[in-house]
Amino acid sequence: MTQTETGEALLGAVEQLRAAADGVRLPLELPDVDPARAARAGLVQQLDDYVLPRLRALDAPVLCVVGGSTGAGKSTLVNSVVSEPVSRTGVLRPTTRASVLVHHPEDVAWFTDDRVLPGLARLTGSPTDSDDPTSVRLVSSAALPQGLALLDAPDIDSVVQANRDLARQLLAAADLWLFVTTAARYADAVPWDLLRQAAERGTSVAIVLDRVPPEAMEEIRTHLAQMLRDQGLNQSPIFTITETRLDEDGMLPPRDTERLRGWLHTLAGDARARSMVIRRTLSGALDSLSERATGLGAAARSQVESREALHTAALTAYKEAVRGVEGGMQDGTLLRGEVLARWQELVGTGEFLRQVEVGIGRLRDRLSSFFRGKPARTEQLGEALQTGAASLVTSHGQVAASQAARTWRSTPGGEPLVRANPDLAHGSPDLPERVERLIRDWQGELLDLVRNEAGQKRATARYLAFGVNGLAVLLMLLVFASTAGLTGLEVGIAGGSAVLAQRLLEAVFGDQAVRELAAKARASLLARVEALYEQERSRFDRVLEQVAVDREAGRRVEQAARAVQDAR
Repeated sequence: MTQTETGEALLGAVEQLRAAADGVRLPLELPDVDPARAARAGLVQQLDDYVLPRLRALDAPVLCVVGGSTGAGKSTLVNSVVSEPVSRTGVLRPTTRASVLVHHPEDVAWFTDDRVLPGLARLTGSPTDSDDPTSVRLVSSAALPQGLALLDAPDIDSVVQANRDLARQLLAAADLWLFVTTAARYADAVPWDLLRQAAERGTSVAIVLDRVPPEAMEEIRTHLAQMLRDQGLNQSPIFTITETRLDEDGMLPPRDTERLRGWLHTLAGDARARSMVIRRTLSGALDSLSERATGLGAAARSQVESREALHTAALTAYKEAVRGVEGGMQDGTLLRGEVLARWQELVGTGEFLRQVEVGIGRLRDRLSSFFRGKPARTEQLGEALQTGAASLVTSHGQVAASQAARTWRSTPGGEPLVRANPDLAHGSPDLPERVERLIRDWQGELLDLVRNEAGQKRATARYLAFGVNGLAVLLMLLVFASTAGLTGLEVGIAGGSAVLAQRLLEAVFGDQAVRELAAKARASLLARVEALYEQERSRFDRVLEQVAVDREAGRRVEQAARAVQDAR
């Protein structure tokens, strides 16, 4: 593979990494999400602002970004180096509006398009108070050598957050940092945080130590050099400027910037030295991609895991609700209270119930008494069963919503979602109405089951004794009949109720048909409840749709970073 082919392969791999990083979404408010979002934005910005432009044009001029703390004298230094007021200075902060990029007239084509810093608009002409801070003002100056450009960045510790962010973005886009500090502030924490990042990423750095009292020059310079060595920046040149008076144009005396100006001219004029600076910084940026991509991939997986945990929490809560309804259909709880009272009214409470208390073996002999006279009136029993069943389904639906919301609050990323959607903690406002409609529809289905099963038996005395409505109510009773969970006299009554209902139905349809009817009725009710709870759970799904994440995003970023290293 030729050098050109290798370069094209590397460029393609970095472009894929950029696309993969840009595709990562971190919408959930996890504990470490803010640093992860900042790291993702920083990675994409540096790829856009520096790595990709530099790979596409290795022979482009060196971009030297002049950065530093508030009041360090960056703009004054830039003006002094080019011997004209190209960048605004002043005592009011923040001073810098639009960033200023000074270039040789022959290099203008490198900077007028969006090759570098594509997110910043270009301005020309004299600076104004209305300059957009997200723009870069291009200034042509023959005082700068061809092959080198100076960019005056905002203060890294500006009182304006947008300025601080832009300063870091511009420093990440530099081939060379020209870091300006003062004798009074050279040990401040903020600059050294950025210098440590420069060392970690292999960025070329030069230091300008400004406003140094002559009597303290040696001591301060020695201390600064030691601090640079401790951070792995021992190869960074240091340029010192003594504390001095500015001339009438607000510039430093030429003798104070002579050494720095000479170094910049030598760098621009020496193709080998210029290439070393560019390749060192580019190589450092490329070296940093694997670790940064790994961190971003881990953050993306955390988002997926948390989102799945939230989805599972809602799913589990409503599955438990279905099981709760199923258990309520089997544990006999619906045969208490109003239902039991209406059933006793239907079958009588005298001799019959005394027989129930001592045993149900002789019930079959008593069935004939239920097939004489007028059809039994089961409306009140049916209404009691309907009310009880609706209460069972509604209560479990409400518990599921509460349980899901409570689990979300304790799951990473879930609490802000519940706070923004407080209705999740309760069932839908129309849940009781929908449950009542569900039970009525189910009762209608039971009527159809009874009619279809009756067939030619509709004219029999046994059928006519209860009618289709009465038989459907008995079928409902059978669906909810069990002795599990009941004690004492309730066991006998519930057991007797279940057996009697079953025997009455068997007398009309036969035992096999009754078992099939009861199974169909139970299955139908559970299916309807599951569908209803699925609709309720969908409220949680709709909230999660607003924080959609890509399951493969983290893998793609890490895979793309490996491809970059392979291409190198």
